[in-house]
Amino acid sequence: MGHPVGRESRQAGQPELPPGQRLQRGWPVTHYGPVPKFRPERWEFAVFGATKSGDKSRWTHPEFTALPYTTVEADLHCVTKFSMLGAEWGGVAATAVLELAPPAAEVSHVMVWAEYGYSANLCLEDFASERTIFATHKDGELLTAEHGFPVRLIVPHLYAWKGPKWVRGIEYMTADRRGFWEERGYHNLGDPWREQRYSYQEEPGDGPEL
Repeated sequence: MGHPVGRESRQAGQPELPPGQRLQRGWPVTHYGPVPKFRPERWEFAVFGATKSGDKSRWTHPEFTALPYTTVEADLHCVTKFSMLGAEWGGVAATAVLELAPPAAEVSHVMVWAEYGYSANLCLEDFASERTIFATHKDGELLTAEHGFPVRLIVPHLYAWKGPKWVRGIEYMTADRRGFWEERGYHNLGDPWREQRYSYQEEPGDGPEL
């Protein structure tokens, strides 16, 4: 299971970059498939699955952007081996979503759903980190469409594929299930400090059978 490692909590002498990563000065655009067209009148953010109430929660775009705004200074580590350090991400904390639409007691994992059916799975502990954020801004500026506008998930202590662009919803799950890249050879957990890049590196208990 992944564990949060913020820049401010790294051990003395620990390298600035996870193993195998290189410092990136800009912010490359990396994603699978086309950039979706944002249609604000149709857009909604949903929380569903094993919710505490048994109901599905929905927010329109104006409702979601009206939720409490917070910022997190955090790095972004891409599995393609670049790292971008010290960005300020602004948006809605994952903990706020958990409070507004709490999961059932037996929930252990979440599936993050994005446009075109793209998905990424996370254990609840990773999702519930105080540093996990549904980002709408970077360094005080709205995200561009190429970088995930209107909402992308940032999970600083995991590889960036665990934080999809163009997020549309969260599914609460009582058992783990692999997401898009996890079904296609990426590691089920994705901790950059353990260099968990690919499924062949998984140890027993790291994830469901492929």
